[in-house]
Amino acid sequence: MTGSKRPSRRLLLQFGGGVAVHMMTDIARAADAEPGSAAPTGRRPKTLDTDYFKGMYATESDPWRFATSPYERDKYAATLAALPRERYASALEVGCSIGVFTRQLCPRCDHLVGLDVVPTVLEAARARCADCPDATFALAAVPGAWPDGKFDLILISEVAYYLDRPDLARLVKRVEGALIPGADIVLVHWLGETHYPLSGDEAAEGFIEGARGFAHVVKQSRTAEYRLDVLQAT
Repeated sequence: MTGSKRPSRRLLLQFGGGVAVHMMTDIARAADAEPGSAAPTGRRPKTLDTDYFKGMYATESDPWRFATSPYERDKYAATLAALPRERYASALEVGCSIGVFTRQLCPRCDHLVGLDVVPTVLEAARARCADCPDATFALAAVPGAWPDGKFDLILISEVAYYLDRPDLARLVKRVEGALIPGADIVLVHWLGETHYPLSGDEAAEGFIEGARGFAHVVKQSRTAEYRLDVLQAT
């Protein structure tokens, strides 16, 4: 498929198995949400939990087609091109999945930490990055869990919209406490309709607003499919 985000982001149903079950469950839960919930119809009102992602990978080793999708290929290239520096001392990738982008980012980092919530996914990422001795991986569901250390690059790509607004605010605080002065923060999010708690625009704008006291936007770009925002710590 070319020219559009793969259906697994929007419908997920065509892949069957656990993916379809989770999609239908998400819709049902959103429909049963309490009156006054901030999530629009069809959206899950709360942060997606670890079981959701375990279900996604239960029947598909790469349910979002990170390794094969033209969308991902082009997005990864644009993300690398948008990085303000050629090299980083210590980078953090929140939501590294099976490590496809991690492997591309490794040569530009002295040390890189990848986080995800599914053990088998991290095993795949470690295998993919086996020739990157300075890449390490940790099981962590943000914002509740967060690694030690300070970073001059934090990448949050297609992750923040999995969070509800209170958890997005907590993520912003986590990032604030983990930045080296002058560090870069990169946000990338798909702009199509999802059943996630936030849209791509809501996630990005919410993060940028929350980070206003410690970081400012230095670069923004937008395609028909995704937006890319680069912030710098002040």
